[in-house]
Amino acid sequence: DNERFALISQTRRSSNSIIANTAEAHGRFYFKDKIRVFYIVRGELEETQSHLWLAYSQNYIKKDKWLELEQRYEKLKIKINNQINDWHKQKDKK
Repeated sequence: DNERFALISQTRRSSNSIIANTAEAHGRFYFKDKIRVFYIVRGELEETQSHLWLAYSQNYIKKDKWLELEQRYEKLKIKINNQINDWHKQKDKK
């Protein structure tokens, strides 16, 4: 139970960091700052995916739920990478 509770806590923290850091990045004025914060967002996303995989491997969540979440996070990762690339292009225009 302690291991499960700790995993739930870690997953919540990393997933909440995705949201909080995304908001922070959009509040930054300079593209370089936005990009830096979005690299952190991408790291938090990877951490969350890792926690979810661990939850699945320990049979805390079912395979269909894990696959659904994995697909959603992969789509989110693509959007994050696209946003980083867009900001790089905008930064380079200046």
